[in-house]
Amino acid sequence: MKTVRTPDDCFADLPDFPFDPHYAEIADGDGGTLRVHYLDEGPVDADPVLLLHGEPSWSYLYRFMIPPLVAAGHRVVVPDQVGFGRSDKPTEQTDYSYARHVGWMSELIFDVLDLNDITFFGQDWGGLIGLRLVAAQPDRFARVAVGNTGLPTGDRPPSEAFLQWQKFSQTAPVFPIGTIINGGTVTELPPEVIAAYDAPYPDDSYKAGARIWPTFVPTSPDDPEAPANRAAWETLKSFERPFLCCFSDADPITAGGEKAFLGTIPGTAGQPHTTIEGAGHFLQEDAGPQLASVLIDFIGR
Repeated sequence: MKTVRTPDDCFADLPDFPFDPHYAEIADGDGGTLRVHYLDEGPVDADPVLLLHGEPSWSYLYRFMIPPLVAAGHRVVVPDQVGFGRSDKPTEQTDYSYARHVGWMSELIFDVLDLNDITFFGQDWGGLIGLRLVAAQPDRFARVAVGNTGLPTGDRPPSEAFLQWQKFSQTAPVFPIGTIINGGTVTELPPEVIAAYDAPYPDDSYKAGARIWPTFVPTSPDDPEAPANRAAWETLKSFERPFLCCFSDADPITAGGEKAFLGTIPGTAGQPHTTIEGAGHFLQEDAGPQLASVLIDFIGR
């Protein structure tokens, strides 16, 4: 598997991002290895809060949530998905798949880091991958929170907004990642923040993962990952630990997505499900401190 690795100097002096990088080697699924990056902030002996990003962001998305979570006494672990951020990036789109992404994060979180008593939050693909991990090893998770995400099986038609995004990802001659993030926020991001989202991708050879990822969302019942997601749902239907929905109010792609979880997963009963107001798809960018407070209160309960 051919990969590229973003030079370290691309990450110099990013605004509001003082965190030290950490790296782990995992199997690439093709006989080689990949270097995966993660942030690991706060006391190492505290129960971990695991934050997973989605498309086409990276751990920079959580920069406003990490400090308040650490100040509340929590260990915060934020990986970069393979193909994103400081993690290695296979250069061929055919080297990526939904199943491989689940396997890559599984090896990092369960085998390398051996996390337990996890509080998990996932947004976008962070949920599609993270919920598969919860279903695979539910006893490792103390509680789960999700926002602007889902676990689609292809049995229901996707929204028109998602189909338009999926088509754009495959046909646009230019794939401007920082501009895409800006388009998914209510806040108008300053140029230096847009540049920070672009930092991991010096040229198009670094964007194979970001380009292909939208095509892996199951949109028909015969999608290759639909059976695995259905099996994950069967496990989640017996997940009784606390499960919180905190979707935003201004995301056309995932609007109403919390309905799939509420009442279906036993752990959603009696929880203070929250709508994050004034936030777009990337609610961590629009309302990061507020979302962190929701998680802190969730853990405290």
